[in-house]
Amino acid sequence: MTLREAVEGKEYIISRLETGDEELDSFLFSLGCYSGEPITVVSHKKNACVVSIKDGRYTIDRQLAEVIFVD
Repeated sequence: MTLREAVEGKEYIISRLETGDEELDSFLFSLGCYSGEPITVVSHKKNACVVSIKDGRYTIDRQLAEVIFVD
């Protein structure tokens, strides 16, 4: 499932990123968003979602949330 489909408040493990863009993958890696890392959806907004990765909170737009797959 993607982050867009994830339940608020539940911790997931990132299984893969399907961005197709090395630069974007590198940016996500710098945030701590990579395979095997825990991630929690704090809230869903109309066109974005707020996530908690490590000790940070980030707003991720809908398109990016749809390419981050979690288990």
